Amino acid sequence: MSVLVVTGTDTGVGKTVTTAAVAALARARGASVAVVKPAQTGARPGMAGDLDEIRRLAGITDVHEYARYAAALAPAAAARLAGLPPPDLVACAERIRALDRDLVIVEGAGGLLVRYDDDGATLADLAHSLKAAVLVTVRPGLGTLNHTALTLEAMAGRGIDLAGIVIGAWPRRPLLDDLCNVRDLETIAARPLSGVLPERSGRLDGAEFLLAARAGLAPHLGGVFDPAAFREDCRTRAQTYGELIPREDKP
Repeated sequence: MSVLVVTGTDTGVGKTVTTAAVAALARARGASVAVVKPAQTGARPGMAGDLDEIRRLAGITDVHEYARYAAALAPAAAARLAGLPPPDLVACAERIRALDRDLVIVEGAGGLLVRYDDDGATLADLAHSLKAAVLVTVRPGLGTLNHTALTLEAMAGRGIDLAGIVIGAWPRRPLLDDLCNVRDLETIAARPLSGVLPERSGRLDGAEFLLAARAGLAPHLGGVFDPAAFREDCRTRAQTYGELIPREDKP
């Protein structure tokens, strides 16, 4: 059994869509796939959560949610506010190990170091316990370089392997910062991007989503994304942007 943990540099960066894309491609290859959400926050009982979105996008029915809290907060704070026990990540690890699947994908809440209980347990601790590599979902624009560098530094300090970096929502009309950050993201990670998923991919379903996943993820994740071609396209487009920026005349 292989375990992959999916985290993000922040909330709302596209972790759920990235998780669904990896799951959809693994399922298409004939692998048995389970998706685990150790803690769902921001959803009351009976409301749709991240696993419902993954089920819709990837066609995965083997999904497991271990805790749920209504407040859209970090799991530790949401549990405290609700007067409920916080997630037990040791028990989560045991339940994940017991799943007999080719691939188990674990989607975190928020970023890598979001607190799951008042003792400070984090997704990083869960990944380390499972000896799982972590796929990091990032934003393309301003701020992403610092957030990505901090996340990777935290992983390295805990002995956690990087499975890759995926841009979770690439804009239809990328701006100069989006285009220029691609090269720097690869420099920070010391490897090519593992994928770029178009914004609004989460609005697709079925065959359309599978096609987007295949085009947007690199071969080691089951897709056909070519990071070198994408990088060169971004460089060319950034150069065009640069030619349009007014410059002060030099004396």
